[in-house]
Amino acid sequence: MNTLSPNAIPQLSLVVPVYNESATVLEVVQKVQSVLCNYALEVLIVDDGSNDGTTERLRTMQSGDNVRLIYHETNLGKGAALRAAFASAKGQVVIVQDADLEYDPRDIPRLIQPILDGEADAVFGSRFYGTTIPAHRLWHRLANYLLTLFSNSLTNLRLSDMETGYKAFHIDVVQKMVIRENRFGVEPELTAKIARLKARVHEVPISYHARDYAAGKKIGFRDALRAVWCIVRYRFAD
Repeated sequence: MNTLSPNAIPQLSLVVPVYNESATVLEVVQKVQSVLCNYALEVLIVDDGSNDGTTERLRTMQSGDNVRLIYHETNLGKGAALRAAFASAKGQVVIVQDADLEYDPRDIPRLIQPILDGEADAVFGSRFYGTTIPAHRLWHRLANYLLTLFSNSLTNLRLSDMETGYKAFHIDVVQKMVIRENRFGVEPELTAKIARLKARVHEVPISYHARDYAAGKKIGFRDALRAVWCIVRYRFAD
C-alpha cells in the first residue's frame, strides 16, 4: 500500500452509517469533529432510511465542505451504507464510526496511528483489549468469540474482535474492495477481503459502552448465522 506523507496533515474520511439514531447522531458527529479538529476531516453520513426523526435532525446540520449527507429512501443495511460512503471517500484514511454512543470517538487517534505511521493497512479496534461496560447478553459475547475464532482459522489473522464496528483502512484498501453484503455481514466480509489482499492488519484496544435491544441494538441471531456463511464465501470468492 502507498505510504502517507510524514509532513502533510493527514486527510481522514469518517463514515457514519445511521439508522434510527435520532437521540445520539448529532452528539456523535460533534464529538468526532472535536477529537479530530487537527486533521483534514470529511464526515460522510449515510442516513439509511431512518423513520424516527433522524433524517429531520440531520437536515438541521450545516452541510459543507467537511460534512456530506447521503440519504437512502429505505433501510438497506450497514453494508449498503458503507458501500455508498466508501465510493465517495476522499481521505487517505477511512474510518467507520457507528452513530450510537457504544464507541468513543476519543479512541480514533489510537485507531488510525498505525496507518499514519506506515505500519498497517487496516486497524481493528478490539473491545476485548480495552475497557468494556457490558450490557448485552452473554450469547452476544460467546457468538462474537466463536465467529472471530472461525474467521481467524480461515484468514490466518490473529484478531480478538472480528465483529468490531471500529475499523480504519488506508484508502488503497478501500478502493480494492467491493462490498457485497447489505447488512451486518459486511464485518466478516471486510475481514476476509482484507486477508485476501494480504494487507497488514493491526488491532488496538478501545473502550466500549454496550447497549441492549431496549436502547436500540439491532444485530440479532440471524446476523450471526449469516456471518458464518460470509466468513466462508468471502475467504475464497468475491
